[in-house]
Amino acid sequence: MRSEPDIVEAATVWRHQIHRHPELGFREDETAALVADELTGLGIEVMVGVGGTGVVGSLSAGDSTRSIGLRADMDAIGIQELGDPPYRSESPEVFHGCGHDGHTAMLLGAAHRLAAEPDFDGTVHFIFQPCEETGLGAQAMIDDGLFERRPMDAVYGLHNWPGIPAGHFAIRSGPAMAFEHIFEIVIRGRGGHASMPDRTVDAIAVGAEIVVALQTIVSRSLSPLDAGVVSVTEFLSDGARNVIASTATIRGDCRGFTDAVGRQIEDRMAALVAGVGAAHGADCSLRYTREFIVLNNTEAETRAATAAARAVVGDRCVDGSAPAVPASEDFARMLAMVPGCYALIGNGVDDSVHGGSLHNPHYDFNDAIIATGIDYWVALTVQQLDPESAGRR
Repeated sequence: MRSEPDIVEAATVWRHQIHRHPELGFREDETAALVADELTGLGIEVMVGVGGTGVVGSLSAGDSTRSIGLRADMDAIGIQELGDPPYRSESPEVFHGCGHDGHTAMLLGAAHRLAAEPDFDGTVHFIFQPCEETGLGAQAMIDDGLFERRPMDAVYGLHNWPGIPAGHFAIRSGPAMAFEHIFEIVIRGRGGHASMPDRTVDAIAVGAEIVVALQTIVSRSLSPLDAGVVSVTEFLSDGARNVIASTATIRGDCRGFTDAVGRQIEDRMAALVAGVGAAHGADCSLRYTREFIVLNNTEAETRAATAAARAVVGDRCVDGSAPAVPASEDFARMLAMVPGCYALIGNGVDDSVHGGSLHNPHYDFNDAIIATGIDYWVALTVQQLDPESAGRR
């Protein structure tokens, strides 16, 4: 059964309300209150304040002990919206540039459908997670006892994706999204007058050599069969027009799909930074942190997600062996604890609003996919909590 127009209309209203009032990670108080009020009104058991501002609703039907989790993220990002929809963000330099408003609305819509038509046997947990963008929210919920307080056999996530036709699905088993590691290199040289460079240890010159050396990590240290990215994104110094810099700071991030690649990048980076610094008589330090881990979809749950998507939109609109995505996702922390699958739903390809990049100031979630997202969540729940399928999962 497809979502009734009134549920889709309500979900669209929620989406626009959340978009108009975006909130950064761990500050999603208004969004969390809206979610909790809607779930409570449906008679769903609700936990609030999970991992800070997280909300979990639990709905049971029948007498099975099986359970699954469905997760949506709630936080916005800290950039100024430049589009002009009628529901434009009213918060300066904060807006839903990643579509988490749509994710929340779709999962709320699914909760309404499943509460009205509990055609399943078991328990479904609706997980509304805070602070995905900085990679802290999933772990916060886990540390707050999410899976001990609400045990789950599997957990599933869904994210819109510009560049995929609206309502199509892209799913893959195994490593599906990359790790993200952050680095900061601080170079301490000896500054001085620009006319007398022989009396200095130029932090910019040392830093420039380090930036060039970092490019050899992927091209000369990783196997051609391993994927990896090292990106320098910031280069700052205390120099001036006629002042050779004493200090410089280089920042950036690294991506890949295996822990071994991450360790190899870190080890090689540390050796290069130390070696270049020593060659020039500069004191160089490296701070390397692991912000996001690799997102790994488990095989059985990927098959389940693919089957649910195909039941909703048909075989031709589902790529069950989609390429891995080099972006990173906090949901990986939940998948490290419980089997599950993270799927992508197309946001559109035709224009810069729906088909352009996430995190750009003109992006907007495509309301046309709300019904499909709701139907997917419902189909997946009925499939996974169907007594007749218990032996085949």
